[in-house]
Amino acid sequence: MPALIEDYALVGDGHTAALISRDGSVDWLCWPRFDSGACFAALLGNEKNGRWLLSPVSDKPAKTTRRYRGETLILETDFETEEGVVTVIDFMPPGNGWSELVRIVVGRRGTVRMKMELVLRFDYGFSIPWVSRLKHDSGIKAIVGPDTAVLRTPVELRGENMHTVAEFTVSPGERVPFALAYSPSHLRIPPGRDPHTALARTENHWREWSARSTVEGKYAGPIRRSLITLKALAYEPTGGIVAAPTTSLPEQLGGTRNWDYRYCWLRDATITLLAMMRGGYFDEARAWRSWLARVMAGAPEQLQIMYGISGERRLPEFELDWLDGYQGAKPVRIGNNAAGQLQLDVYGEVMNALHLARIGGLAADDTTWNVQCEMLEHLESIWQEPDEGIWETRGGRQHFTFSKVMAWVAFDRAIKSAESFNLPGPIDHWREIREQIHAQVCEKSWNPTLNAFTQIYGGDELDASVLLLPQVGFLPPSDPRVIGTLAATEKYLLHDGFVMRYRTTEFNDGLPPGEGTFLACSFWMVDNLAMQGRVEEAEAMYERLLGLANDVGLLAEEYDPTAKRLVGNFPQAFSHVALVHTGLNLMKHEQEIAKAAGQPAHNGTDPVELDPAATPDSGAATSPVP
Repeated sequence: MPALIEDYALVGDGHTAALISRDGSVDWLCWPRFDSGACFAALLGNEKNGRWLLSPVSDKPAKTTRRYRGETLILETDFETEEGVVTVIDFMPPGNGWSELVRIVVGRRGTVRMKMELVLRFDYGFSIPWVSRLKHDSGIKAIVGPDTAVLRTPVELRGENMHTVAEFTVSPGERVPFALAYSPSHLRIPPGRDPHTALARTENHWREWSARSTVEGKYAGPIRRSLITLKALAYEPTGGIVAAPTTSLPEQLGGTRNWDYRYCWLRDATITLLAMMRGGYFDEARAWRSWLARVMAGAPEQLQIMYGISGERRLPEFELDWLDGYQGAKPVRIGNNAAGQLQLDVYGEVMNALHLARIGGLAADDTTWNVQCEMLEHLESIWQEPDEGIWETRGGRQHFTFSKVMAWVAFDRAIKSAESFNLPGPIDHWREIREQIHAQVCEKSWNPTLNAFTQIYGGDELDASVLLLPQVGFLPPSDPRVIGTLAATEKYLLHDGFVMRYRTTEFNDGLPPGEGTFLACSFWMVDNLAMQGRVEEAEAMYERLLGLANDVGLLAEEYDPTAKRLVGNFPQAFSHVALVHTGLNLMKHEQEIAKAAGQPAHNGTDPVELDPAATPDSGAATSPVP
C-alpha cells in the first residue's frame, strides 16, 4: 500500500519529477516527461506496479527524519536503527542531457545493513521490461518497447521474482551510489557519470537559483520553498508549468474525484506569472509568458482552458483498470476531458497575465496584442453564455458568477494595457461592455437574503471563488457586498476552520458529493480578512495553513479536516502559488503598518507594483448596492 500523501517528498530535473516516501521508496516517476507513462506507479496501486526501495534491514522500524539540503531540491533522509545511522541522498541532476535519478547511501554511525529493491514497470505498471547486465559497466539495463532504463552501482545485483534486488552494508564515511538513467530504446544508453560530481553540480545549480530570490521577511522560508517547488513543476524546454506531477490522487479518500493534473491550466498563468515576478524570477516568468503566447495563438474560438506541456490540445481522458487506485480510490484517469470545456474565466486569466507581464517589463510583441484583441471580439459574443466554471463541473453549464467577473477582468485589463502602453483598440467600446458585465453581475449574482454574491446567477449557494472579487478589482474591499460575502462564506463554507470550494452536497456538479477543503480557497479568505483590517485573524489562519505542509514544506490540492490528511494531487502548484501571494501580501501589509508607525520592516515585496486591482478607473466602485 502506498504511503500517506503527506509522507512523500519531491525531486525533479526540469523534465519530470519523482515522489519518494518517508521509508525510502520511489513510488511515482514518469519518464521522460511529466505526462509520460510512469515506470514507478506504486503510488496508484502497490509495489508490483513499480517502485524503487532503499531502506535499512532491521527488526524494528527505523526512525526517519528528512529535509531538503538548504534551498535546493536535494532530499536527505536519515534512517536510525539499533545498528547505526545512514543518510539516503536523492536528487535528479538538471541540465544533464538525459533524465537521471541518483541515490547515494552515506554511512553516519555504526554499520547498517541495507536492502535495495528495483521494480521497473513501464506504462503505468503495465509493461514488464527485459533485464540484462551491462557489458562494460557494473549494473543492469531494462528495456521494453520504446523505453530503456539503466541502473549503475558498485553493489552486486541479482534478479529475484521479476525484481532486481541487493543487500549491502554501510559503515561510517562510506558512500554507496545508485544512478538510474532513462533513454528511448532506439538510442544509445546514457553514459555513466560520477554520482558525487553530479551531486555537487546539482547543489550549485539550486543554490544559485535560490540566491536570485528577492523575498525576505517573516514568511520568507515557506515562500521560497514554494517557489522552488514551482520551479520543479516547470517543464524547462517549453516553460509550461504542470498543475501537479501526479494523476488521480483523490480529493476524497476512497472517492471518485480523481483527475490527471500533469498539464498546464491557463488560469494558473496569472497567479504563477505574478508569483515568479514577485519572487524575483523574471526568466521563469518570461518563459511561462512565452508558453502562454504560443498556446493562445490561433483561432480565438479554439482557446482551451488547458494544454499539454508543449502546447498539445488533445488530452483524451481514459481509465487504467489494472491499477487499484491510491488506497483503493478508483478510477485512475489519464488525460483530462476538461480540456474541451467552456470556461469563460480563462479569457480574463489570459488578459490579466499579459497585462501583468507588461507591467513587470515583460513586453509582448504586436502579434500577441493582435491575438488579444481577437480574443476580446470573440468573448464579446459568448460572455453571456453559461459555462462549466472555474471548478470544471460536470453537471451541466451554468451562469457562474466568477466566470462573468473574469470576463469583466478581460475587458478591464485590455483597457488598462491599451491606455498604459499606447496599444491600439476600441477602448470606448470595451468600456461599454465592461460596464454592462459589471451591472449584470451585481444584479443577478447578489442574494439579499444571504447578503452575499452567490455561486451562480439567481442562486442560493456560496462559492469560494467570489472571495476573489476584491482581489481582481471588481469591487473594493470596503464595499458592503464584499464584507457581506466574506461573512456568508465564514458561515456556510468553513469546515473546521478551512474553506470548501462549495457545498458538494447542495450543488449538483455531476459527481458524487464529498471532498476535502480546497487549500487555495483558504488562502483567499486570509487575503480578504487582511484587506478588511482583521490582520491578526488573517495571520493566525495563514500560519495554520502553513502548518498543513508536510515536513519538507509541500502541500497537496486539498486538506481533509475529518481524516486530518492531505488529499488531492501532490504537490499542487495552485496551493503553493496561493501560499506565495498571500504571504507576500501579509508581509506587505506588515511593512505598511511599520512604515506608518515609523519602524523598520523587512521588504518582502516586489520592486515594481504588480497589483492591477489597485490601478484607477477599474469601474470597481461605480455600481450601487442592489
